[in-house]
Amino acid sequence: MDRRTTVKSILALSAISFTSFSVFKWYDLHKKPDLNYLNSKKTLIEELSEMIIPSTDTPGAKEAKVADFILLTVTNCFDVKEQNGFISGLKELEKYSVEKFDLSFEECSAENREKILTHFQGIGMYDHQILNKIRKKILGSPFFVQLKWLTVYGYCTSKPGATNGLAYDYVPGNYEACIPLQPNQKSWATK
Repeated sequence: MDRRTTVKSILALSAISFTSFSVFKWYDLHKKPDLNYLNSKKTLIEELSEMIIPSTDTPGAKEAKVADFILLTVTNCFDVKEQNGFISGLKELEKYSVEKFDLSFEECSAENREKILTHFQGIGMYDHQILNKIRKKILGSPFFVQLKWLTVYGYCTSKPGATNGLAYDYVPGNYEACIPLQPNQKSWATK
C-alpha cells in the first residue's frame, strides 16, 4: 500500500467517524426531552443547589426553594437543546457519582460532593474563550454553567434570598449612582 492511499483512507475514516458522532450528538440534543425524569430528580437538584448556595446565617438554596425555580425554568423556558443538555448533565453526574464513589450524589459526603462538582466545573469550560463560544453555539451551555446560573438567579429573585441573603430596600429612595458599602454590609438586591 502506498502513502497516498493510506492517507486517503485515514482521512475518509476520520470524516466518517466525525460525521457519525455529530449526527448522534445532534439527534441526542434535538430529541423529545424526558421531562418526567427531570421532575423525578427534584431532590438531586435541591442537593446540588444547596452545595452552590449553602445555608449559613442566611437561608440557603433549599430554604429559598431554588429547585422548584430550576424545574419550572428548564421545563417552560429552555428550548429542546438546552433541556436535553441539562437532563443529560444530571444523568452524567449521577453516573459519575456511582462510578467514582459507589454512592448516589445524595448519599455522598460533603467532601465527595465537592469533588464531584469540581470535576463537572472542570469539564464544563475550556481554557480558550473562542472554544467556549463555539461549544455554546453548537451544543448549548454546559450543564454546570446552567446549574450555577439557575441557582444564583433563582436564589436572588426569591423572597428569602432577596430579603435575608441580600440587602433589600422595599421602597428605594432617591437615585444615587455610587453608594459605598459599609463594612460587613450585604450586596444590594435592588440596583
